[in-house]
Amino acid sequence: MPRPIISPSVLASDFGNLTAECKRMMKHGAEWLHMDVMDGHFVPNLTMGAPILSCVHKGVPGIFMDCHMMVSEPERWVNDIADAGGALYCFHLEATSNPVSLINAIHDRNMKAGVAISPDTPSSAITDEIGAAADMLLVMTVYPGRGGQKFLERCVPKVAELRARFPDKDIEVDGGVGPKTVDACAEAGSNVIVAGTAIFGSDEPEKVIATLRSAVETAQARH
Repeated sequence: MPRPIISPSVLASDFGNLTAECKRMMKHGAEWLHMDVMDGHFVPNLTMGAPILSCVHKGVPGIFMDCHMMVSEPERWVNDIADAGGALYCFHLEATSNPVSLINAIHDRNMKAGVAISPDTPSSAITDEIGAAADMLLVMTVYPGRGGQKFLERCVPKVAELRARFPDKDIEVDGGVGPKTVDACAEAGSNVIVAGTAIFGSDEPEKVIATLRSAVETAQARH
């Protein structure tokens, strides 16, 4: 099984102190930082783009930016995100008609490629060809576009279906995940845990990160 990875979602951070917030999370044990890029088209919200990612990359040595591209035409932004220091470029399957070609373009820029599916998209939409080409598969457990939504338990079986087909892939869950909901995700086979409010809203983020990682380790030991 791939290693447990905790990727705090900066959507829940203090954007006025973004670089410091990212450093703080890494100090508390986060392996990745989940950067939500929203364009106001694919989702109704606007967040950050390549210029902000570039500043964070320069200001936070060693950061692994897990870039979740909630954008229309994800093909357009591959070069910008790569130039800004993105380590993983995760696009939505619903936003492109040629996912394998896009995965190849991401790899050409030396980034890992992730494929995300929204709550109403079945896991079967990630074909064996797409899954084999990608480095990471992301199952959204809320509707993309804003933080603080309630966890959708009905999305969890998709994690199990993908884990059965792709035993060696990183499988990420994102949306409403925290200490109360992580066990279901970990049991289904997710090894990359995105949590925003649960970590950034805590007085003891280090403990929350450790709790999330422990849930994955415990589930992996059982399977």
